[in-house]
Amino acid sequence: MPIDPQTAVYNLMHNDPHIIAAAVLKGKEIIYSTDNWDISADVDRVVSSWVGQNAKFIMVSGVKYSVLQIGDERLVAMSYKGEGSIVAAKDDEHKLITYMDPDGYGLGAAMEVQRTVGDMSTQGPYMDIGAQLGQGTTQMGGAASTGVTPSAGTVSSVDSQLKGEIQSFLDWIKDSEGLTGYINYYLQQNNAQIISELSKIYNELRQIFGV
Repeated sequence: MPIDPQTAVYNLMHNDPHIIAAAVLKGKEIIYSTDNWDISADVDRVVSSWVGQNAKFIMVSGVKYSVLQIGDERLVAMSYKGEGSIVAAKDDEHKLITYMDPDGYGLGAAMEVQRTVGDMSTQGPYMDIGAQLGQGTTQMGGAASTGVTPSAGTVSSVDSQLKGEIQSFLDWIKDSEGLTGYINYYLQQNNAQIISELSKIYNELRQIFGV
C-alpha cells in the first residue's frame, strides 16, 4: 500500500537527519513540501534540466549546485562552496527533491531518496534487478551476456548519448566550478574519505590509460 507524501518524507528525514527539507511533485506541480522550503520558483528549470540530462549546474533558492549525477531516476548536485546538496529521485508518478545540509553526503543518500519515491508509488515495486525479462542479462565470467552471439565481423559502435555524456563530463572537469572546485573544496576541508576515494580513482585512471 502506498505511503502518502507527508509520511514518506517524514520517514526519510527521520532515517537521514541530514535531509532537512523536501518537496514532492507530480509533473511540475508541488503536491507536498516541508514548511521550511519553497522551491516553486525553481521547479520548472530544475525539472527541465533533469529531463534534458545534460545540465552541469542547477539553481535552487538562489544557490548554484554542480551536478554530480543525473539520469532518468536520480539527480544529485552539490554546492562546492559548502551550501549543501540537492538529492532527487523520480518514477512515473512522483518526483522527490530534497535538500541536504552541508554535512550530508548526497551520493550516499540517493538510494534512500529513490526508495522513498517507491514507497509513494501506487504501481508496486519495480521488478527485481536480477529477474529475467525475455532474454535477460546474465553474468558470465564477470561480463554481461544477453544470450545473443554477435555475428562475425560485427563492428561495435559507441552510443551517441554515451559520447555526449562523456563530453559533458569533460566540460565539467574543465569548468572552474566543476570538478576542480570540488577537489579544492574537499582538500581545504581535509576530508579524509573523499581524498582517499579521489586517490583510488586517480590510480584507476592511470591504469586504464597506461600512464
